[in-house]
Amino acid sequence: ALSIVMALVVSWVSFFIHIYSIGYMHDDPGYPRYFTYLNLFVFMMLNLILANNFLLMFVGWEGVGLCSYLLIGFWFEKDSASNAGKKAFVVNRVGDFGFLL
Repeated sequence: ALSIVMALVVSWVSFFIHIYSIGYMHDDPGYPRYFTYLNLFVFMMLNLILANNFLLMFVGWEGVGLCSYLLIGFWFEKDSASNAGKKAFVVNRVGDFGFLL
């Protein structure tokens, strides 16, 4: 029951993020890439939440980490975005260690 509630919350929040992003990213040349990353993030988050075994949960966890890195570093031409993406990647690797314990 908790998984269903969390899946509904993730779906509801991601719906509004998608609606907002349509206008925000309208003129950006990376529009298709952004929505690819965003949809993959939502898919992996739902995979993480709804997984019924450790392997699928870990795949979802890794997918969320990868998509976080891609979304945070989306404007990789900027040093600040590139560095923030690298930091997110390192923090996710630390989280992987905790997850596997």
